[in-house]
Amino acid sequence: MAKAISTGTGSTMSAEIDYALPRSVEIYDTTLRDGSQQEGISLTVDDKLHVAEQLDRLGVAFIEGGWPGANPKDEEFFRRAPRELKFEAATLVAFGSTRRPNGRPETDETLAHLLDAETEAVCIVAKSWDYHVKEALRTSLDEGLRMAEDSVAYLVAQGRRVFFDAEHFFDGYKNNPDYAMAVLRAAQAGGASTLVLCDTNGGTLPGEVAGVLRDVRGAIDTQIGVHFHNDSGCATANALISVELGATHVQGCINGYGERTGNTDLSVAIPNLSLKMGVDSIPRERIKLISSVSRHIAEVINIATDPQKPYVGTSAFTHKAGLHVSAIARRKDAYEHIDPELVGNGTRFVISEMAGRSTVAIKAEEIGVELSRDEVAGVLDHLKVLEHQGYHFETADGSMELLMREATGWSQEFFRFESYRVINDLRDGDSPTTEATVKLWVNGERHIATAEGNGPVNALDAALRKALAPAYEKLAIMHLTDFKVRVLDSSSGSGAKVRVLIDSADSDGTWSTIGVSPNIIEASWKALEDSIVIGLLRSSGVSRL
Repeated sequence: MAKAISTGTGSTMSAEIDYALPRSVEIYDTTLRDGSQQEGISLTVDDKLHVAEQLDRLGVAFIEGGWPGANPKDEEFFRRAPRELKFEAATLVAFGSTRRPNGRPETDETLAHLLDAETEAVCIVAKSWDYHVKEALRTSLDEGLRMAEDSVAYLVAQGRRVFFDAEHFFDGYKNNPDYAMAVLRAAQAGGASTLVLCDTNGGTLPGEVAGVLRDVRGAIDTQIGVHFHNDSGCATANALISVELGATHVQGCINGYGERTGNTDLSVAIPNLSLKMGVDSIPRERIKLISSVSRHIAEVINIATDPQKPYVGTSAFTHKAGLHVSAIARRKDAYEHIDPELVGNGTRFVISEMAGRSTVAIKAEEIGVELSRDEVAGVLDHLKVLEHQGYHFETADGSMELLMREATGWSQEFFRFESYRVINDLRDGDSPTTEATVKLWVNGERHIATAEGNGPVNALDAALRKALAPAYEKLAIMHLTDFKVRVLDSSSGSGAKVRVLIDSADSDGTWSTIGVSPNIIEASWKALEDSIVIGLLRSSGVSRL
């Protein structure tokens, strides 16, 4: 089908365009290079090796390991990778740039470092926007073309597969389409296996991407790839529309990491490609690993994943509104666009004042508590009263479980609380000290324990564990992982009511508990006490959390 296509730059091209979706695309992850440029990310070499292992586990085709020669960390990574990484699916790629202006590839230091990395494939970046060639490289447009072609040709002659990143391609094409296309043809002439169109500034919108992709596909026979930044919030959408128009190589980062606002989010793009568009991106049997890989890498990088991230976020298939939950009780797919298990995630129900009876009943079944209709109604009424007081149970699954169990007449028998006392001592010139004493009953015996801590919560936690330890050895594997305080009525100043949330964990999982009070120590104690009770229920095999 011949079609004249406007580029929006005053020129038109006529080409035979095949609009059929490709059967498959290559996924190229650049978390270890482009992703690590994100503010707040600092990976050790061991971190990079762990991330690479997870990406290979997911089944991406290519993993960009870094820029050899740019810094000691990347040099060490490429030295260790051949010995310590045993890839099943991925090919490791070294990244660099073309030779310098007016130089020779045979003597160029950057190209030498790429070859020294001894990877099967390399990726080099070149300027495709005439403005950058003249102002950043300070050389002629003809020299810019020679830099692209002879750098690629030299690396190909050394037995490397070469990916060619055309930097600022979309901006360059808008400004001077003839030169941008000439850069692609130069890399093609040099033997590049893939020409990657980069939206380096991240400002191109999907409609503009579509026009450029149509033009490029009509003029270039070499495999087309794309690399989008997310400055306009369109990186993943731009990657998808590029595949619709024939791109068969998609670069990005797991979880969308990257400089400024990040890159194409592969944890979103991969499920969209494979599950929605029918385009193979990673081995189909590995798509169910994407949630666990996303979260594992987030832990290594030490940046919490957005719970509302599509597909892999903990809230991606979480339901709160009573109307939705009621429908899901009858038909699970009523409010879920895919089966969460396809991406290794799961349906969750959270409880709030917006909940209906179905929500409470489903949540009770989920955690293994049998509630009668009257008990469900009682939980719902109690819930609304507590949330009016400042409780927030959708983020406190542990306290929600205890609330439901108590509605059946259950009460915990692990210990009976008598009292606690906290003393903060500060003397001029000294560091503050905190001491807590807890009194409680365990198996009919009175226990008194005193402990010091770096604050009242730490001291209370230590004293409580000290009192319970003789009876419950498994407390040793339970620990607090996070502690949050939120002021609920700031107009009351220092007398404001506060909400305390505590996250806890053992060797099998995590849970959260809540306390609310005008007294921050009392609110903390409530959350802490619930946390210990849930931990003991888990260790006894009763709680499903």
